[in-house]
Amino acid sequence: MEKNKLAMLLFIANEAVFFLLLILAYVALHRRTGTGPTAASSLDLAATSVYTVLLLSSSFTLWRAEVSHRRGRTRALRGWLAATIVLGAGFLFGQGREYAGLLSRNITISRDLFGTTFFTLTGFHGLHVFLGVVMLAVLLSLAVFGRSPEPSEGAMNAVSVYWHFVDAVWVIIFSVVYLWAFL
Repeated sequence: MEKNKLAMLLFIANEAVFFLLLILAYVALHRRTGTGPTAASSLDLAATSVYTVLLLSSSFTLWRAEVSHRRGRTRALRGWLAATIVLGAGFLFGQGREYAGLLSRNITISRDLFGTTFFTLTGFHGLHVFLGVVMLAVLLSLAVFGRSPEPSEGAMNAVSVYWHFVDAVWVIIFSVVYLWAFL
């Protein structure tokens, strides 16, 4: 296995354990919120669903970037990478908008168990999306300003594995935090 991809897979294994623990903490503490805000009373399922579609669409655009890279289509690679960055940034914008709304209603990380577990879990994921957008921007910069054939296949594979992992984790978080709240 290519060393960049192997290193990323080992990193993701570590991150998967951390995300699993955060999700389990959220689930375990979900019913113990007592009085105060809950996911059902605080979160906007419709808006977050739109931002979720943006993030999940970014997996498709990144896959198209990978195909373009393998076929040596630099212009298409640049376009698909740029689209992936825009979709990831759109998701982050949505998360920021949701956070601003929660904070304006005094729902904070230190208010109660819901705030603590929600902001920790979704914030940690948001940090991963942000880092993924930065990595994608580096790949795009290499595709625009680097010498041919940059970015390398190893770099493309490593970032792709990371990005698809971040998307998959969001599917679980969205299901547990948002969909479960409205069942």
